[in-house]
Amino acid sequence: MRLLRSTDLALRVLMRLAVAGGSNPTTRDVADGMDVPYTHLAKVVAELQHMGLLAARRGRGGGLKLTEQGRTASVGAVVRAFEGDGDVVDCEGSTPCPLNSACRLRVALRRAQEAFFASLDPITVADIVAEPTGALLLGISRGP
Repeated sequence: MRLLRSTDLALRVLMRLAVAGGSNPTTRDVADGMDVPYTHLAKVVAELQHMGLLAARRGRGGGLKLTEQGRTASVGAVVRAFEGDGDVVDCEGSTPCPLNSACRLRVALRRAQEAFFASLDPITVADIVAEPTGALLLGISRGP
């Protein structure tokens, strides 16, 4: 299964903030550090804030901060939230599949998708920034 770009960015933002320590980087800082468009990252940050996984403050002394809920968030829950609950294949698109009414492939793909999500459910944001990943993230975050 291939993740949407927004899902990938959401996970990387959470990881980046999990190792930020006392610093509160701005959305611009994170976008520049990840070499992604600011506008795209701002949408992802807004959704993460809406989910309660990070806090954002504007102005002097502002920036982004991972909440405790964000630190303990299930990677599976984050992926589900950004990927949505849709089918892996579009069986009912502009030209519906003639097998749609009795297709076993669709059922198998749905089970595989749920197994994928379920395998990520026990993993938290804190888990994915444990060493050696955390140290590597710190090096990337600091830049040259």
